[in-house]
Amino acid sequence: MNYKVLIPQDIAQEGKDFLLEKGYEVKVGSGTDEATVIAEGKDADAVLLRTSVVDRKILESLPNVKIVARHGVGFDNVDIQAAADLGIWVTNTPLSNAKTVAETTFALILTAAKNIIDVSQKMREGDFFYKNQHKGMDLEGKKLGILGFGRIGKMVAKQADAFDMEVLVYDPFVSSSVEGFPNIKIVDREELFKQADIVTLHLPSTDETKNSIGEKEFSLMKESAYFINLARGEIVNEPELISSLKNKQIRGAVLDVFSQEPLPMDHPLFDLENVILTPHIASNTEECMARMALHAAMEIDRVLSGEKPSWPVNSPQR
Repeated sequence: MNYKVLIPQDIAQEGKDFLLEKGYEVKVGSGTDEATVIAEGKDADAVLLRTSVVDRKILESLPNVKIVARHGVGFDNVDIQAAADLGIWVTNTPLSNAKTVAETTFALILTAAKNIIDVSQKMREGDFFYKNQHKGMDLEGKKLGILGFGRIGKMVAKQADAFDMEVLVYDPFVSSSVEGFPNIKIVDREELFKQADIVTLHLPSTDETKNSIGEKEFSLMKESAYFINLARGEIVNEPELISSLKNKQIRGAVLDVFSQEPLPMDHPLFDLENVILTPHIASNTEECMARMALHAAMEIDRVLSGEKPSWPVNSPQR
């Protein structure tokens, strides 16, 4: 049978080559709006999905689809319950990007701590000695607070250990000790915000976590502390974060994700000097993109071959 796979947003060639070699017809979409996805996927048997939204209406309009394979770890852009009701598997690629995201996290932590972007820009403007009044800080001996201790959080903790940082962890699903991590300290949520010199967020977007970090949490933080978010924008109350940054309630923030993406050019975050903004680049490497594309394609092949997927995030009802 000649199965068809719809890819609304293009992926790395490795994923497409895998599907083509297996004999699948691959359709790279021309748009991510509802009407286009429905029109181009009306005869598709699988969808390999990046960041576009697939809701119940779209799923109900794709009668042949047996799997929506997410290109990445998060799956908040898919209606998981609707897929289960319709007998459609939803999968992700949990082994594809953790090291990459952890590397990017630490790259941005270092960028903020050493004040690299600011002093580099001033040097380009001719102010070589701006650095004298705008020094960075060492990471050695500082406390790194990690919210969420899954694959990414654990890898960030390992990197922090190499910098001789003290690692504080809050995760409601983690006990008082974690095998392989003798040097971390499990603390309650409030204590993490109070003690950490840098707070980095590695939580999924769920009903419980959405809008869960705001004025209360920022008021607990040290004035010298940084807030880092490479997880999901909707976890943070953006207006309250902006207020905290404007009032110098915290030293600064590094944001790779936002409540709206792309971030509108008139957004107030662009007016703040104490925030570093990056366009959702946490997993944006050649190697990681290839792994995510390949792993998602492998899940499609498993399901369309009559097997169960390796990384399901739902349980289809029929």
